[in-house]
Amino acid sequence: MTTTTSTSNTTASAAQALFTSLSSGSGVDTGSLVTALVNAQFATKTDTLKTQSDAITAQISGASTLMSTVSQFASALKTLTTGGTLQSQPVSSNTSTLTATALSGAKLYGLSSSVTVSQLASGQAARTTAPIASRSTVLGSGTLTLTLGTATYSSDKTTMTGFTPGSATPVAITIPSGSGSLDDIATAINGANAGVTASVVTDSDGTAYLSMKGASGTSQAFTLQATDDPSGNLAQLNVGVGATGTSLTSGAQNARLTVDGVTVERASNSISDLINGVKLQLNAVSTTPVSLTSTTQTDALKGAVSDFVDTYNQVLKTLNDQLDPKTGPLKNDAAAQSLARSLRGLTTTTLLGSVAAGTPTTLGEIGVTTNRDGTLSVDDTALARAMANNPDAVEAMFSYSTASTDGLTAALNSLSLNTSSTLFGLGASTTRYNALAATVSQEQDDLTTQSSAMTDRLTQQFASMNAKVAAYKSTQSFLTNQIAAWNKSG
Repeated sequence: MTTTTSTSNTTASAAQALFTSLSSGSGVDTGSLVTALVNAQFATKTDTLKTQSDAITAQISGASTLMSTVSQFASALKTLTTGGTLQSQPVSSNTSTLTATALSGAKLYGLSSSVTVSQLASGQAARTTAPIASRSTVLGSGTLTLTLGTATYSSDKTTMTGFTPGSATPVAITIPSGSGSLDDIATAINGANAGVTASVVTDSDGTAYLSMKGASGTSQAFTLQATDDPSGNLAQLNVGVGATGTSLTSGAQNARLTVDGVTVERASNSISDLINGVKLQLNAVSTTPVSLTSTTQTDALKGAVSDFVDTYNQVLKTLNDQLDPKTGPLKNDAAAQSLARSLRGLTTTTLLGSVAAGTPTTLGEIGVTTNRDGTLSVDDTALARAMANNPDAVEAMFSYSTASTDGLTAALNSLSLNTSSTLFGLGASTTRYNALAATVSQEQDDLTTQSSAMTDRLTQQFASMNAKVAAYKSTQSFLTNQIAAWNKSG
């Protein structure tokens, strides 16, 4: 209707322009007349192409909106499930002895372990015994050789009684001439990145000491020897068996602990490979076992279910707008319709595999219900019952694992990938719409070329006509004047 009306108006305008121009004799407005006639000639095609272009633009925009909406939905859920706030958390009965945190993706429901800490891990530490006049005092140039290995110590750990080099190659630390202050030596040790750090400690009177610390663990003991010492002053920094210029403040040792009756050692007090899904931080030696249990994040899970439903309903509204039978730009798009079917099927999709009989495996079974208009709502009573009877199943639905296809996050990721697929999803639709847009654009360019050609042709024709009319009017005026003269003389 709109195209027909527009075309009729354009044709009427052209006719009126022609009538007005011809009535004015040699004063024909060629520009307006040509423009009106050209517009009338191409009005139907122009309006048709504009309608097609507008529709395709809306389809491209709609497909992009849906792909972005679904992608953001999946991404938001992934962020929530990987944040750790929904998974069960380990609980230590004695946090002074050890604390425990959950590793990402861990399933800790039903955790029950007993841990006894009999020794903490420590790194070997040494310091110079005699003070140096100042931290800038130059001791001398030469080479210090750092070697890692295992050591034995005196009972108070202040003296090294034996040392066995490890497999790592000793590191030569060069002290250049003119730069042998304690600060320079500490910088050289740290720059070697050999597993030992050094710092300079000053006293209130300005005297200075060199402090060195190795990594924790029995195999991280170290010796430091002045292997090139022209001045003889670097030897006071020696660390190892028989060293007199330094003393030890701690020895290198492993942590020793008993987990569920099994005694083990680790080089660090931060341990992630003993209890599946749990990171232990050892803080002190214990005289009695520490119990590790888990607690379910009930409130956080209930909130996640509610947030999921709210977001789902927002996504559904966006989809319904695009699929509206009357105004939806994607109402005939197969990929958008497929997305709608997949979205509606989320509540009945099996999210957990290989579970015991009676365990809920779908959103519908934990209280997520579908309303008559397709939106979702939460049955609080059913959700509370699921949380009470099968909290691990609810948690598993909202957990994330790169190695599993279980869970709501995996389902939404799959939906997002299918939606954006360039083979059968809205990605393919967008490719098709872009091709159609290019075709329409080319037809519009062709129409512009035809209009320009017609404008040139009509302009030439009417210019010639205008000249002839002007000539006719000039002759008519001459004859009229001549006849008037004859009549007057007679």
